[in-house]
Amino acid sequence: MSHFTKHLPHYLSLIGILFGAGFGFVYFSYDTALMTAIAIGVAGAYVTWGVIHHYLHRDLHISVIVEYFLIAALGLIITLSIIG
Repeated sequence: MSHFTKHLPHYLSLIGILFGAGFGFVYFSYDTALMTAIAIGVAGAYVTWGVIHHYLHRDLHISVIVEYFLIAALGLIITLSIIG
């Protein structure tokens, strides 16, 4: 069994989070405040997903948490600059 198929449920939940955010952006494209809330929510969900994923696989370290936080912050900055 490959690494990807072994962790498929985890990755499907991440894809679901990102798909839901994309749907929210399209559906609520008229409301920038709601799009901002969606962006903040998906950034938080991404960090939470990463922490849970690495905790379950027993490789959670502070560097992993910082990495997920920085990637989420970068994505949030880019998204908010496009929205606003």
